[in-house]
Parts: sequence; structure tokens; C-alpha cells
Amino acid sequence: MSKPRFIFVTGGVCSGLGKGIVAASIGAILKAADFRVFSLKFDPYLNVDPGTMSPYQHGEVYVLRDGTETDLDLGHYERFLDVNLTAESNLTTGQVYQEVIGKERKGTFLGKTIQVIPHITDAIKKRIYYTAESSKADFLIMEIGGTVGDIEGEPFLEAARQLRQEVGPQNALYVHVALLPYLKTSHELKTKPVQASVRELRRLGIQPEIIIARADYPIKKEHLEKIALFCDVPLEAVFPATTSKSIYEVPLNLEQKNISQIIFKQFGIVKKPNLHSWNTLVRRIKHPTREVSIGMVGKYTSLGDAYLSVTEALNSAVYHHNAKMRLQWIDAESLEKKDEREWNALKRVDGIVIPGGFGTRGTEGKIAAAKYARENKVPYLGLCLGMQIATIEFARSILKTKNVNSTEFDPKSANPVIHIMPDQEKKLLKREYGASMRLGSWKCRLVKDSLSFKAYGVDDIEERHRHRYEFNNTYREQLEAAGLRIAGTTPDGLLVEIIEIKDHPWFVGVQFHPEFQSRPLRPHPLFREFVRACLNK
Repeated sequence: MSKPRFIFVTGGVCSGLGKGIVAASIGAILKAADFRVFSLKFDPYLNVDPGTMSPYQHGEVYVLRDGTETDLDLGHYERFLDVNLTAESNLTTGQVYQEVIGKERKGTFLGKTIQVIPHITDAIKKRIYYTAESSKADFLIMEIGGTVGDIEGEPFLEAARQLRQEVGPQNALYVHVALLPYLKTSHELKTKPVQASVRELRRLGIQPEIIIARADYPIKKEHLEKIALFCDVPLEAVFPATTSKSIYEVPLNLEQKNISQIIFKQFGIVKKPNLHSWNTLVRRIKHPTREVSIGMVGKYTSLGDAYLSVTEALNSAVYHHNAKMRLQWIDAESLEKKDEREWNALKRVDGIVIPGGFGTRGTEGKIAAAKYARENKVPYLGLCLGMQIATIEFARSILKTKNVNSTEFDPKSANPVIHIMPDQEKKLLKREYGASMRLGSWKCRLVKDSLSFKAYGVDDIEERHRHRYEFNNTYREQLEAAGLRIAGTTPDGLLVEIIEIKDHPWFVGVQFHPEFQSRPLRPHPLFREFVRACLNK
């Protein structure tokens, strides 16, 4: 293909419908037809990025290979497409206005009045064209965050309308995902909200070619016919999308209704995707032969999206072993308070995961969980903060004192086995929280007799980071002598990346976030071997 094709995915009626899953699934289908696919997410909020936003506000922060902190939907794109996205893949309103106002302050616009149209929309289109060119993609799939009708989303929708005029209808396509609400009193799904959201789109000059009808209950043909009639879309281009047990069924469900042929017809393409690997994956999901129980110990356990990539990495590893997972959310603060129910739940699991995080809340509960895993030979996987927690716990048992900590939790700790990097400390003193982390992909060299080396099977790896604090090398020799294995470091040997417990069947803590590189069709080695250890417990 000489020119890139553009696909815009919008949402109607309410947020949280799974636009990101739909966009990722369409991308997976196109990739299965041997096309190069790249993704771009538009987030209408005024934050420059989600890096300083609370997980309760926004879910997890997903980190790309180049260190860009992005929306969690980019995790779906990377997992479904098995690609490494870049900073070009996420654009927020904050970034757009920052760029345009910066140019205005420099006099770039030569005194002109700066307006949403054309200056803001031009900046959005410029990013689209740049991303399409730099990625060399055959298809650029763009999700517009939020819901049609939101004031903050209108510049992105207007840019999408303008771009189609510029590239021609044969090179751009609109997909609209909208909710069919279910009324319990009348026991029926209603199509009016979908019709209303499409009317709003048409008011903005956008006519969708494909409508994805989302519902938690079965969608009848009469519902699809109503949507087709009132939204001026062919019946075969209205796709029922009832809630699936697994998000990895969505590409197959859409293709079962021939969505690729609708897309290819729009672009004048004759192709058929090969979804054999996705069929194999879904078959494993639907027909497990074993079950494993994993305990996730954290402080955002009431919001699963805060640990989305971790749960998906666990799922992928579990599916690889033809098993199903019973995930037990365990609140770290409740462990601190010696809550009997939470402790009983922890003692019943086959393996323990402590994910990343920031702040002191729940810290002692996580340390207690790591201690339980170490002493009772329960498989343990510590991710970023989880590695630091394991180091603190081990050092306390070896040094025979509780006066061991991270300077993040206790700046005056007598034994700070985890401390902040000197160059980052200056930034923290200036309260530059968003610029004080080790971010993105870093190289790591593995020790050959380690569990980690056996999992990866290579000497050198690259993994993504998002943290401020590091293993304190002052304690390295003493802890190693007591049974803590330094299983991986940066190539220069200065920064500890992986720790293990020598006299334990499977206890691994990593300073990085391996969950960001796990894929449903290619689970991450550490998660794969952790689950294996849990199944063999």
C-alpha cells in the first residue's frame, strides 16, 4: 500500500464501553491480514500526560519503550498488535494546547488570533500525518477518548472530519461504538441512545460507516435493523458486541460477522485475515485443564484498572499453561491491621504478586506478605515496588532490626536498603515529581545460575522502568552473603535490577515492569515461569 489508511473509533452514550478493545481488535484483524498497523489515542483531558494522575482517576499509567507515560488503552494496542508504540501514539488536549500556545508566545503565528479552528485542529492533524509517516503503517487506527457530545472532545472530532475531506473517503473510515442500555422494568434493550449519539456525530459532520452495538444482554436482529435504518448504515455494517468472558474473543467475534470485508470494501482491498493463533488462544481460555490461585497484594485493589497490565500478563501466562486463574485481591492495609479474613485469603493462594506503586500507605502489609512468601516457600513475583519490598523484608530478617526501610517511606531510616538516586534527589527537592523517575527501556545483564536467566534463556534483556528509588549498593555484599542473589544488573553492574532468594523454589523481585512487554500470544518469560511454579506448588 502506497498511502496509509485512517480509521477513527468514537464512542457514544457513555464511557467505558471498550472503544480501546474495539480499536485494538480491528488492528489485530488487519495485522492478521499482513498489514502494518499503528495506533494513536486521543485523550481530551488537559493534563499533558497521565503520569501524575491518581490510579483512582485514570487507572494504570502505561509506560512505552521510549519512556512515554500514557493511557492504559495503549497497553491494549501493544498486547493485541504485538508492537512497540512510541510517544507519537498518545496525544492529549494538554499537549496540543501546550504546543500551540508555545508557538504563539514565540511569535510563530505573526500576531494572528489563535482559535480552535484552524490552529488547534491543524495541530491535531499534523500529529496524525506525522505518526502515519513515521510509523510507515498501512493502517493508522485512532481512538478518540471520551464520548460524543463531550465539549472537550469536539476539536478531535472536527480534526477527524477535516482529515477525511483532505485524504478522501476512500482513505478514511469512521467506526462508532455505542451502548444499548437494558431496561429491567420492560426487559428490553433500547436503541434510541445509539441513534441519538449517531445524530450528534452527524451534526458534527461525521457519518460512521460501521457501528458497534455494545450490550450486556443478547442483541436481536430487530435491534440491528433499527440502528441501520435510523443511522443510515447498511445492516451488515452494524455489529452486535455483547460482553465477552474474555477480551481476547473480541477479534474473533467481530471477524465472525465479516468486519474485515466491510473495512476492505471501503478501501478497495481484497484480503482475508488469518486468525489461527487467536483461535488457539481462545480455545485454551475456554477449555482449561487446571486452576491456579494468585494473590495480588496492593492498595488499589478496589480498582482493577490500576493493575491492568499485571492482571493481563498473569492471564496470558495462565492461558499458556492451559489453565484458568482465580485472582484474589488482597488489601495491603488490611494485612497491616492483621485482618483475619485477608490473612486467611493470603494463606490459601498458590502464589503472591506485589505490583508497583508509590507512597507509604499499605507498605508494612506488603512487607508482611513478602515475609510470608519467603518463609513459607510460596512462589513470589515482586514488580518494581514489589522488588524493593522484598529487599526491605529480607534485610530486616538478616540485620535483625526493623530499622530497615526505603527513604521513600522513612527518610531518616538507619538502614536505607532502598534509596533515591542522587541526580533524582535534586529534582524532588524542586518538587518536579513528573521528571524525577527512571523511565522507559533499560538494558539488564543476567546471572547465568539464576531463575531469571532460566526464564529468559539469554544473557542480556531490555525492560521498561517507572520508578525513583534504587537498591542501595552499600548493603549489597552483606545481603548477598546472607542468601540474596543479585540475578540481574545494568550492564555496568551499578544498578541492581533483579533479586532472588537462593533457598526458595521461586522468589523473584524485579526493579522494572515486565508486565508492559507481555502479550496474550507471547507471555512474558517471568510471568510464564512464575505461573509454572504456582501450578507445581
